[in-house]
Amino acid sequence: MTKNDILKIPVEHIDIKVFDARAIMDAYAKTAFQARNLATAADIYNRMLSDHDCTIILTLAGSLFSAGLKHIVVEMIENNMVDVIVSTGAIIVDQDFFEALGFKHYRGSPFVNDMELSELAIDRIYDTFIDEDQLRICDMTIAKIADTLPPGPYSSREFIDAMGVYLETEGSKSQMSVVLSAHRKGVPVFVPAFSDSSAGFGLVYHQWHRKNEHVSIDSVRDFRELTEIKLVAKETGIVMLGGGVPKNFTQDVVVATDILGEQKPVHKYAIQLTVADERDGGLSGSTLKEACSWGKVDLKYEQMVFGEATITFPLLISDAYHRGAWKGRNSANLSRLLKR
Repeated sequence: MTKNDILKIPVEHIDIKVFDARAIMDAYAKTAFQARNLATAADIYNRMLSDHDCTIILTLAGSLFSAGLKHIVVEMIENNMVDVIVSTGAIIVDQDFFEALGFKHYRGSPFVNDMELSELAIDRIYDTFIDEDQLRICDMTIAKIADTLPPGPYSSREFIDAMGVYLETEGSKSQMSVVLSAHRKGVPVFVPAFSDSSAGFGLVYHQWHRKNEHVSIDSVRDFRELTEIKLVAKETGIVMLGGGVPKNFTQDVVVATDILGEQKPVHKYAIQLTVADERDGGLSGSTLKEACSWGKVDLKYEQMVFGEATITFPLLISDAYHRGAWKGRNSANLSRLLKR
């Protein structure tokens, strides 16, 4: 088979506006196990949206946008359902920005010959495929953006905003883009491990050719900027998909404010959608009750949901969209707070 034979059917993104999850969420609330947990999480998220003192932080880990969840996050940005995003690099760069450049993720299968895929320069994420040659273009576009910036350290938020400027100037080739919408709406997007993605390849290329006159990413500035947001917020709520660095980074800002001598409350609301197991002691599966012991999360409005995000996340956000609590929220435009 040729490359074109394999990369034929694109992944399509879920539109939470075309179905109403309220009825199933109401039904789930009367059941048990993870269905009831998801209904509880939906109630907590709707409380966040109704609490106009609450700054909502969304954390993203895992291969989410390649699996069809990108448009959900765009709708959250456009409808003031999220104020800050903290993500892994692959989601923002290899998946969102990649598609904004005009490329796609394709439906595939885990039951394939991966050596043959490698020979065809096709990368596999479980049952989705990506054209490696197109990813290289994404890498070099990141290098091109870095070349246009004055040399020096930048937070990942600043660099991602520059990616949004690039898409606005050059024109996004996908219907919806988180990077572009976040730039336009002033939603800060942080990627604490920015180099662990296509951005890393592009920035290595940029630094190699620019030697001492180059752009770098300052992860401490990321931490400080998110801490600044916590300092000005009256209350905060977190919606976490998966775990990893975004989860820990977001929870840690509570401790950071304390270290700075500021009396700020722990995260008032917290929900996590995950398939990770808490029994190995790893962060991704650690419960929110455990986070309470670290002085990060309140226990009144917290819920773990042990379910895969492509199933749970669309239901959670469709329910909230159709209940409409977001209609009373204004755009926080927190990027203005973080301007140099």
